[in-house]
Amino acid sequence: MYLKCITVIYFIGVSSITNDKKEGNILLGIELLYFVVMVGMFALCCFKFKLPVGVAMAISAISGCLVAGFGIPVRHLVEGGFNYINTILVIATAMIFMKVVQYNGMMDTMTRWMIERFHFRPALLLVGLSFIVVFPGMITGSSTAAVLTAGVLVSPILIYMGFPKVVTAAIVAMAAVFGEAAPPININALIIGGGIDLPYTGFTKPLLLITLPLIIVVSLWLGRKYLKVFDYEKIKDNLPVSYAKEYGWRLFLPIIVLVLLMLRETFLPKLFPSLGMPIYFLLASFIGIFSGKKFSPIKISREAIHDALPVLGILVGVGMFIQIMTLTGVRGFLVINCLSLPKLWLYLGISTSMPLFGAVSAYGSASVLGVPFALSLLNNNPVITVSALSQLAALGDLMPPTALAGIFAAQVVGEKNYFKVLKYCIVPTILTAAWCIIIIIFANTIATILL
Repeated sequence: MYLKCITVIYFIGVSSITNDKKEGNILLGIELLYFVVMVGMFALCCFKFKLPVGVAMAISAISGCLVAGFGIPVRHLVEGGFNYINTILVIATAMIFMKVVQYNGMMDTMTRWMIERFHFRPALLLVGLSFIVVFPGMITGSSTAAVLTAGVLVSPILIYMGFPKVVTAAIVAMAAVFGEAAPPININALIIGGGIDLPYTGFTKPLLLITLPLIIVVSLWLGRKYLKVFDYEKIKDNLPVSYAKEYGWRLFLPIIVLVLLMLRETFLPKLFPSLGMPIYFLLASFIGIFSGKKFSPIKISREAIHDALPVLGILVGVGMFIQIMTLTGVRGFLVINCLSLPKLWLYLGISTSMPLFGAVSAYGSASVLGVPFALSLLNNNPVITVSALSQLAALGDLMPPTALAGIFAAQVVGEKNYFKVLKYCIVPTILTAAWCIIIIIFANTIATILL
């Protein structure tokens, strides 16, 4: 049945193009048909057949080619699949690094120290725990990784502090979404930047401006009713184990080396040639093998790549999707229509459509909508604009029915109905979208201060 529908749409599309050429006119609306077919096929594969997002994007790209009369252009599909090879390498090595600092004891030690140091100041402790959840997202560019690593550590502590399960899950989910957009690794910004030929440089300060205030304000707002001094003696036996006495400062060598290598890129670029982020992550991971608890590097590397495969597959599919959008003219069609929108409607469309489309995939939102929106805002500073758009795309991980950050956060705390968690995320989501639009509106002014 679905194959018949695709065949009918294919012949309609081809006949429309043929008639259009005979008349010598440009049919501006035919690209809309291609786009609807691609997005419709994508949604069908995801929700009807429950296929992985990366596979669904590849199939939707092929459907766009068929409808547009290009057949199955293998060259374009392969070329598109490799568009984000640098990003794929960064994510894979970042996940290995994240597993290393998790297994060598650094994350457990950091969490325990923070609770021991700030348990009598619950507001500071809450913000600190939120930053612990943010950290894996900063390194991997994935909200899911943040929830499933640091979120698992932090959630029981928040519950011990007196936070209800749904509020705890909401705090973890929002922190994970902010971590996805925080520097140094922001996959959404990488995708949008790749679509408009913008190198991923100079994003650190703008991304910090966007995410830091939101992390602090949202965590305090969600936890405002439950910020009270709790009985530390009651929970200390259930806290993660600290390895500080056993390994000392050596435990933090991986993160120290990583930060120094990245700072070298900014402040001493001529000291030695740039090795690239994947090499930096691997070097820091290698040091982590000898800086703390013993573990099997091969085992945790396999585990890291296994966990990263869904994200890596999405990026391959996103690359194909963008390549076929360009081939069929859909990308240009979206840009032209975005440029024709009045500013008010453009901002409204950005603040609503990017998070909502992210219900399918935050990375898909960055590629399908983020790129044309960025091109329509080229009068603004592109680095500031792309930074704000990347955070809007990350909000897609809170949008049902997929709502990856919300679903996993709910599972971590044992809440079966994830909509109860998402209810607490509504106001923070609106606040985040408003903040991003303000950043876009004043992008040029902000750029003169930060860049």
